[in-house]
Amino acid sequence: MKILSFETSAKTVSAAITENNVILSLGYLNRGFTHSETLLPLAETVLASAKLSLSEMDALAVCKGPGSFTGLRIGISAVKGLCQGLSKPCVGVSTLEAIAYNYRGLSAVVAAVMDARRDQVYGALFEVNGKDPIRLTEDAALSVEELKSQIYAIGKPVTLAGDGALLCFERLKETENVLLAPPLLRFQNAASVGFAAEKYPLISCEELMPSYLRLSQAERERLAKEKG
Repeated sequence: MKILSFETSAKTVSAAITENNVILSLGYLNRGFTHSETLLPLAETVLASAKLSLSEMDALAVCKGPGSFTGLRIGISAVKGLCQGLSKPCVGVSTLEAIAYNYRGLSAVVAAVMDARRDQVYGALFEVNGKDPIRLTEDAALSVEELKSQIYAIGKPVTLAGDGALLCFERLKETENVLLAPPLLRFQNAASVGFAAEKYPLISCEELMPSYLRLSQAERERLAKEKG
């Protein structure tokens, strides 16, 4: 199954085409440009590089969250629009699970973490034993101290991966058995979204919804005004 995947959850943006666990084409940018400006041109580039067309895709996949609210909306809106126009199915994948898929084929316990601001991270733990990651904890917004408690409970070396990995490592580097993922395996990328998508049932574009895990700043401010 050929899948065109997008990853827009943080500062980086990427698009990839995968088929049966093989990367056919991958585009990745970490230049701080607006995802709304770069995502579709990047998709065109990976399609052209693979000499494939959108109509040849069996499905589209995208990270559904957690992550940047704006970034997630851009990626999900793009997939919804393309799928509706092409009458194609899609798949929404947890951003944290996709990070763990960077380690598929290796052996590790991975703490997938993203900077959630306000002294929190989005995090989840996964175990990888040469195959697909096995989820150990659910996606959650939590403090670094709460993450530390989860890592202690595992009782094994844990590798921090994701765009929040360095932030957490600086806070936890004195903690026994905490490792920092190397750059090539650390960050979110669309190829891993495509790999994770292969195990999920296809859905319609109407069913694709974001998973933010917490309220946006605008919603928090609105609620605070209402309570005030």
